[in-house]
Amino acid sequence: MSALREALRDLPDAVFADVLESEEAYLLVLDLPGVTAETLDVSVEGGRLVIEGQRAKDAPSEFRFVREDRSVFLDVELPLPPDATGRGGEGTVERGVLELRLPKASAAPSTTIPVEEA
Repeated sequence: MSALREALRDLPDAVFADVLESEEAYLLVLDLPGVTAETLDVSVEGGRLVIEGQRAKDAPSEFRFVREDRSVFLDVELPLPPDATGRGGEGTVERGVLELRLPKASAAPSTTIPVEEA
């Protein structure tokens, strides 16, 4: 799991992440402000967790962005721990917080993980 910890350190500054572990699964919690289930794709490919998201920009029409520090797009690949798989994975996103539950088992070749609004 040290490769995953290292990869999480390289995430953009606006993304905060926690990894929790139980006997049966890993729980990855990512703060992704402005991201919804509709603007998020999560999959497992070749032992890597692929997360692609887009933040919606909601600014009143009378305002324009003068400075913007948060990226609109997130495209991240994270290495899975050797005993994790995407099969049976579950994801929810609520108020910009993505929670991914990844069961422990042998690695799967390619799996899409559905993400729903909580």
